[in-house]
Amino acid sequence: MTDSTSVPPLPDLTASEAAQAARAGTAPAPATTPAYDPAADPDNTGVPTSLSDDATAVGRGFFSALFDLSFRTFITRRLASVFYLVGLIAIAIGFLVYLVNGLVGGISLLWINAGAGITAIIATIIIVPLVSFIAIIALRFIIEAVVALIAIAENTERTAQHTRD
Repeated sequence: MTDSTSVPPLPDLTASEAAQAARAGTAPAPATTPAYDPAADPDNTGVPTSLSDDATAVGRGFFSALFDLSFRTFITRRLASVFYLVGLIAIAIGFLVYLVNGLVGGISLLWINAGAGITAIIATIIIVPLVSFIAIIALRFIIEAVVALIAIAENTERTAQHTRD
């Protein structure tokens, strides 16, 4: 089995330069390398280097992306937090409605059948928060899956554009 980590090559030094570096206790200055150029990087992952471009494009390009009939521009990543907030509000409203209805129904059953009323109240107190919690987890999973799928599609499109150039 070969070692997957490789040691970088040592700089070419003369014996006197190596002795001088050893006496000084410092590593020799590395050879100058050209500045990093993201446009020339073949391994560009599509991760933005700055957020200033995205911030200006959000408002300006949103409506054009919304009515893009060719679906070349994705708006899902921009709206994911809005969808999550709306989903959380819907789950909270459902939680309150089912909790109040379950408690009122259980209390009204107490006058007819005490055992059924207590069971309904206890079941409401246990089941409604549990189902709401599971709904929040499912909402988060679904939104994260959609956002990840859109990110994969965007990165694949960028990779395809780089290979065409």
